[in-house]
Amino acid sequence: MADIDPQIDRSDRCPGITYTDMLAVDTRPAPDYLVMESTQELGDEPLDPDRYTSPAFKALEDEKMWPNVWQFAAREEDMPDPGDTVVYELGDKSFLLVRQQDGSVRAFYNVCLHRGRKLRLEGGRAINLRCPFHGFTWNNDGSLKEIPCSWDFKHLEDKDLSLPELKVESWQGFILITENHDLPSFREWIGPGVEHYDNWRLDECSTGAWVAKVVPANWKAVSEAFMEAWHSIVTHPQILPFTADANTRYDLYGDHMNRAITPNGTLSPHLKGKDQMYVINKLAEFLGAGDGRGRRNAAEPTDLKGFDPEDPLLARKVLAQANREGFAAMNGHDYSQASDSEMLDNLTYNIFPNWSPWGGFVPNIVYRWRPWKDADHCLMEVRILMRAQKGEKPARGPEMFMIPDGEPFAYAGHLIGAALAGVFDQDMENLPHVQAGMKASKNKRLELGHYQETRIRQFHRTMDKYISGELPKTA
Repeated sequence: MADIDPQIDRSDRCPGITYTDMLAVDTRPAPDYLVMESTQELGDEPLDPDRYTSPAFKALEDEKMWPNVWQFAAREEDMPDPGDTVVYELGDKSFLLVRQQDGSVRAFYNVCLHRGRKLRLEGGRAINLRCPFHGFTWNNDGSLKEIPCSWDFKHLEDKDLSLPELKVESWQGFILITENHDLPSFREWIGPGVEHYDNWRLDECSTGAWVAKVVPANWKAVSEAFMEAWHSIVTHPQILPFTADANTRYDLYGDHMNRAITPNGTLSPHLKGKDQMYVINKLAEFLGAGDGRGRRNAAEPTDLKGFDPEDPLLARKVLAQANREGFAAMNGHDYSQASDSEMLDNLTYNIFPNWSPWGGFVPNIVYRWRPWKDADHCLMEVRILMRAQKGEKPARGPEMFMIPDGEPFAYAGHLIGAALAGVFDQDMENLPHVQAGMKASKNKRLELGHYQETRIRQFHRTMDKYISGELPKTA
């Protein structure tokens, strides 16, 4: 076992052992994409809260940003068979995704070209796309099939009445759409960082649970609550015994991707005087409440997996091995060479503008935040991706479970686990008051931390590039 040789304490990082230090003494070599840091100097200018509360700023997002980005619209398992459809809505826009006979997916504006009614209000099987108002009908490939009372529409005979389409790609099991046909491919658009997922193969996973809740706060404010870990000391104190919140490393890539890596199986630097068995026992206690359909496996306190009881990172190594063994037994995949970090840590990536597919080999959380009704509301969605049995295709996914208005995430605890739901509900206790507080602000300044909130600052820099017209760059 290598000795821990922590870096010299830096004034701009939490004192003590860093995430990168932990990688050096983990039980398996960490891949380069975890070892290498990627930072950008973004300054310390405050943000204006009007970015979250102003209808005028929302209008700029709707005009300048949303039509010009790749959006996560569905998962492959949401619509695996020919004729399957998904309705994806964002703000006033409605899009209809249709699985074709050849297995490809096409996406259309979900609007009848006759009088403008939405063609479908929800997904499901479709033989064709028939408007419920007057019966104008399109084939599933978007070509016009039938106009009732066609004698009255002779003036349309020479017009192309195919449904307008969007550009579609698939990446890691995510179906992506954009209104801008001149955008480069999704991988080229993201740039550096996207290759990290090549080894994790989220296309071999399917959605095990999918829940959603309308939150009375702006979509950016809600998403940013999941861009940093250091609020845990006040908001999520129950996870500090096994989560190194302030040891989180933050990496920035280009304009469209960033990540936070929060070490698990190790004590928060805010807690002192606790041994490694305390960490193991506290995680087992947390898991007893149900953790996201089993994102972690509890370790028996008497089974140290052959590791040195005096190892200062004993709990981390024992818990990573427990995950290797537990998930190999669950789905038949071989995790013997997977790094401790990829079996244990929170690899929380964000893809601009509004979704977060976690990395690693354990069941992956995926967040998506959509504007909802106005600048003061959003729809927060949580998926748990489960790896398919080795040699089997991913199963068809469940429908989204909408939590009723006024109910907490705990209402869906039977789907995502009571412990994970409890963490989300702690965040929800803050967010409506964040939105109200920003409206009441006198000085109109939001002062961010230089390092721990750097992902938020990168996000807003990219947003400004879209609003100013510097982005998008086209193919």
